[in-house]
Amino acid sequence: MVALVMVSGKGIAQSKNPVIDNIVKEATDNSQLQKLAHELFDGIGPRLVGTPQMEKANQWAVAKYAAWGIEAHNEKWGEWRGWERGISHIDLVYPRVKSLEATQLAWSPGMGKNTVEATLVILPDVADSMAFQQWLPNVKGKFVMVSMCQPTGRPDYNWQEFATKESFEKMKKDRTAQTEAWANRIKKTGYTSKTLPLVLEKAGAAGVVGSNWSAGFGVDKIFGAYTKTIPTIDIALEDYGMLYRLTESGDNPKISVHTESKERGPVPVFNTIAEIKGTEKPDEYVMLSAHFDSWDGGTGATDNGTGTLTMMEAMRILKKVYPNPKRTILVGHWGSEEQGLNGSRAFVEDHPEIVKNIQALFNQDNGTGRIVNLSGQGFLHAYEYLTRWLQPAPSYIRDSVQTHFPGTPGGGGSDFASFVAAGAPAFSLGALNWSYGSYTWHTNRDTYDKIVFDDLRNNAILTAILAYEASEDPAKTSREKSVLPVNNRTGEQMQWPAPVKATRKGGMD
Repeated sequence: MVALVMVSGKGIAQSKNPVIDNIVKEATDNSQLQKLAHELFDGIGPRLVGTPQMEKANQWAVAKYAAWGIEAHNEKWGEWRGWERGISHIDLVYPRVKSLEATQLAWSPGMGKNTVEATLVILPDVADSMAFQQWLPNVKGKFVMVSMCQPTGRPDYNWQEFATKESFEKMKKDRTAQTEAWANRIKKTGYTSKTLPLVLEKAGAAGVVGSNWSAGFGVDKIFGAYTKTIPTIDIALEDYGMLYRLTESGDNPKISVHTESKERGPVPVFNTIAEIKGTEKPDEYVMLSAHFDSWDGGTGATDNGTGTLTMMEAMRILKKVYPNPKRTILVGHWGSEEQGLNGSRAFVEDHPEIVKNIQALFNQDNGTGRIVNLSGQGFLHAYEYLTRWLQPAPSYIRDSVQTHFPGTPGGGGSDFASFVAAGAPAFSLGALNWSYGSYTWHTNRDTYDKIVFDDLRNNAILTAILAYEASEDPAKTSREKSVLPVNNRTGEQMQWPAPVKATRKGGMD
């Protein structure tokens, strides 16, 4: 932050390259990041695959690129279960009245205009699967609680700061024992957390209630439902614990649940692709990459809205200050990354002519923080060109980036892995944490207010500079792979990741 203030106050340090100077100047003086963030996160919202919001986002991105004079299109890669979230009301109605903080999970079946009031029952600790079958009729007409009651709603860092060492260690030991006991409780039913909801549904449960705490104040992970006809809802730790204790003590709490959603049948799903055509080597490609879809507990602001905006802003800047690149600069905004990198895997399958001619791909997908890590992904000579391309970046950005060469190839995690598996030099721009895992990754708190725009602006500058340097480089990058080390766990030599086929029809089984 101090470095940015100094730069702003004393003027931007001039490099020997006017294009790089203009990249920094445009990003600093005319940033569009906040405007883009408002339109995408506040206006359109979360972008779950198969939802109208994802379709709107695809259309919005194409329109934005067109306004900047950049060619863009939406490219169909498959079909997905169409679903649209509706209004939800989840309330405690006995022994007192309280509106509960709760969210229906993605693809949870809708209840139409119906509202169901019912008591709760806790998944019991039975001896074995036979005992569970004998108990199962007890769920009829009730909401079944399938998550354990967390012993504390305070994150560990809060305990570490204020608790005695003995108290902190005791809490962790008790929580670990409780977590293991709950996992064993589910195992003894004869089902898994994925198959159990369907069994409860078949037995006549009114709905499935869980709480997937994310280890931070007020934060839950929001994923997808497995039920087909009854609602599945996540209740925030604070309210879930209250309901659990009331149920456990025999107070027979009753909740009222009304969740609307719409099934839309199979819908087409798209990647948004934009390009600035190369002038000297148009059939060689520098590629920017970020997945466009999100889960829908929040608005997908940092997973992966910030990666999306980084790439859009970098493309806008490049079109303005570097409109005639030597190589074609492409950007891919991928669909259904959250269900298994499907959009990028489909692109790799559908465009071998592009993949074989990628000079470099830069992907960003781990939150709002400034970029601080860059690995060679196992490409033997990546150190030579990546180090050289980093050098012209302003020192206040470049000096924060730690490089790791040759590194090991990523087999998953984000969309760069789809290209690495195909042998293309694709790299992940690793960001500073900003409590990403606990507070915004797949959570109900992944919203606009969590964005750190100073860091995001730095990322757009660095991405644009890397794309410019990769485009201008006289040499084509080497794809020679390093000899991978022995896996300490298995004792066997690691193998290069193999390409994985995209799921082209999803969510409809």
